Amino acid sequence: MMSPVPLAQWVLLLFFFLHMMMVLATVTELKPQFYAETCPEAESVVREVMKKAMERDPRNAASVMRLQFHDCFVNGCDASLLLDDTPSMLGEKLALSNINSLRSYEVIDEAKEELEKLCPGVVSCADIIIMASRDAVVLSGGPNWEIKLGREDSLTACQEDSNNIMPSPRSTASALIDLFKKYDLSVKDLVALSGSHSIGKARCFSIVVRLYNQSGTGRPDPTIEPKFREKLSELCPSGGDEEIVGDLDATPELFDNQYFKDLVSGRGFLNSDQTLYSSDERTHEYVKQFSSDQQAFFEAFVKGMVKMGDLQSGRPGEIRRNCRVPNSRTVKLWTKSGDEMKVLMEE
Repeated sequence: MMSPVPLAQWVLLLFFFLHMMMVLATVTELKPQFYAETCPEAESVVREVMKKAMERDPRNAASVMRLQFHDCFVNGCDASLLLDDTPSMLGEKLALSNINSLRSYEVIDEAKEELEKLCPGVVSCADIIIMASRDAVVLSGGPNWEIKLGREDSLTACQEDSNNIMPSPRSTASALIDLFKKYDLSVKDLVALSGSHSIGKARCFSIVVRLYNQSGTGRPDPTIEPKFREKLSELCPSGGDEEIVGDLDATPELFDNQYFKDLVSGRGFLNSDQTLYSSDERTHEYVKQFSSDQQAFFEAFVKGMVKMGDLQSGRPGEIRRNCRVPNSRTVKLWTKSGDEMKVLMEE
């Protein structure tokens, strides 16, 4: 038996252990085919789950792809977004940009469940988000690309960080440029990644101000094409149900460059989308380019997704068994009398 540790010292040992975890935390080296030996079927399993999810509900494609954006921008791609709230932690699911907006968490759960049967404790939830997001694009008719894997899952989440970071659908091009710059993402990256709105829908909640009180004027956004504004007003009447959803572009289930064509014609659904064409020359030119050259958009989008997927916090992590909760850790210590004492740490 190990020598007993005085009760007064076990707390110091615990803090030392936690400190060492932080010191040893490093940015993980990501690489293609990371699971080639440990779980060679990982990517095919995730794609099959994604395919079935889209057959069940086509909106799952856009919803799952959004998970990568909302996860990676908040302290790196570490699946912190997937953690449920606990009595001691407010997670990110109820953050301002996520509550009543993000969905399809169950698709990641389904992929994780299949992978735990096949390769228990091997594939991280963070990597599943990256794989599923790529597959959502491919299965919607968009480009395919090789992704880098090897991420770990975070031990905790922070609702406040999400509130402070994630942009509003009312954001301006200038604000978005500043935000993306913090993550070493260029103006071209911003415009290309905004093209993720080539698929999916958004709530009336996100556009009622734009329709009826843009910038406090009591009038609609003048950049909206008149007939399109009439269509949106019918969908989202003043004082109506703000949970009703509308298409983000004219081909909401097909990943293509229609989104950019819509912006050029003043038919962008969200203010944060239309402003890319209507209010800032830095983004205007890329919108114009992508509207006439789908291949250029696809190439820029892939580069942007890869760069975003590289974002990491450097914090300690793990491979969660359940994407919604961190694994439990038990540290064995001994009292002065020699009795074993287990300290359960749940981050």
